[in-house]
Amino acid sequence: MPSSPFRLEGKSAVVTGGASGIGNAIAIAFAEAGARITLLDINPAQLEAAAAAIPGANGIPCDVSEPEQVQQAFAAIGEAGGTDILVNSAGVSHIGTLLSTDVASFDRLFRINVKGSYLVMQAAVAQMVEKKSGVILNMASVAATAGLSDRFAYSMSKGAVLSMTLSTAKDYLQHGIRCNCISPARVHTPFVDNFLARNYAGKEAEQMARLAAAQPIGRMGTPQEIALLALYLCSDASSFVTGADYPIDGGFFNLR
Repeated sequence: MPSSPFRLEGKSAVVTGGASGIGNAIAIAFAEAGARITLLDINPAQLEAAAAAIPGANGIPCDVSEPEQVQQAFAAIGEAGGTDILVNSAGVSHIGTLLSTDVASFDRLFRINVKGSYLVMQAAVAQMVEKKSGVILNMASVAATAGLSDRFAYSMSKGAVLSMTLSTAKDYLQHGIRCNCISPARVHTPFVDNFLARNYAGKEAEQMARLAAAQPIGRMGTPQEIALLALYLCSDASSFVTGADYPIDGGFFNLR
């Protein structure tokens, strides 16, 4: 019986932001599909726990916005065989309009979401070019293409991620490298729970219901659902897919 095109045996997968949330769910799904996992994350304690929970996984503390840290991380990855799959999941969010977004917040969004993605993609692609193959998956957002209230800087950063995805797919197609991105709507992660606890103490259930109702399907997505789409896009099952932005949004974009 032929092997499943969704299997990742023999593949080395690097997942940024892999210690929690969507990144962690993707890392677990890829490990279950047979990939060797390297987690990059800025939180050493969470990183250690996440790597320990995934058989054979390696965790490298890394601030993706710092060039030297990214270079050191990928030097170690290169010594271990290089990168076959990169998932860019590290990122931060922000609430604010054009007028209410201060320069420090804008710079932070750009530094982590945009510069961080650029640095990690650059390091990974250098290894993939040598292999003449590779897959990159970036985490964009419905905010990249839909007008969302109070998400000015966040939307800017995810629009840049989408554009970088398309450019990279075009430039490195001849090297056997595919590059796509996923655009989720709201996903229920610990970030959401922490945000509600900080800003809506005592009213978490009410706000959770409001957030769920904002999706036409009537609920938020789960990290595991995002991970399954990521598995498809990083496996041979999607070998004809590159330069694509995949919405996974409970109908948010087209059914509002």
